[in-house]
Amino acid sequence: MTEPLDIDALTARYVGPVFDEKTFTFDAQELADFAQACGETASRYTDPADPDFQASPTMPTRLHPGARFPEGFPEVAGLGMDAGKAIQPIAPIRPGETIVGRTHMHEIYTKTGRSGRMVFFVNRMELFDASEQQLAVSDSRIVIREKPSE
Repeated sequence: MTEPLDIDALTARYVGPVFDEKTFTFDAQELADFAQACGETASRYTDPADPDFQASPTMPTRLHPGARFPEGFPEVAGLGMDAGKAIQPIAPIRPGETIVGRTHMHEIYTKTGRSGRMVFFVNRMELFDASEQQLAVSDSRIVIREKPSE
C-alpha cells in the first residue's frame, strides 16, 4: 500500500536550499541556431553580427540541472510527467559568458483530478553571470500522479 506524500513535511524539509549548481557557456552560432529553430526573427537573437546579439528569452528552457531532486528526496510512486516551464528574463545572456545556474526546489503543491491526486514539484534555476548579476529565472514543473492506495 502506498501512502500519500506529506506535502507539508516535504515543503518544510526541501523547499528553498540550493541543491544543484551547474555552469554553462554558449557560442554565438549555438544561440543563433536555437533562436532560429524556435522561429525567432529579430536579428538581435538570430544574427551574431548584430551589435546587441544575445540569447533569445526562451533559451533557458533548454538548461537542466545535474540533479532532478535534492539529495535524500523520497522516491515518489506514480507516473511522472513534464508539467511545463516558465522563464523570466532579467538581463541579456551573451555568447562566451560563463553562466552559473543554481537550482532549488521552489514549491510543492497538489491538485486533485478525475484520476486522483497529482503532486507538482517546481524546481527553480536562477542564472547568474560571473559578476553575480542575475540574468534569468527558469521554473520547471514536474507532476506525478500518485498511485492510488491499494
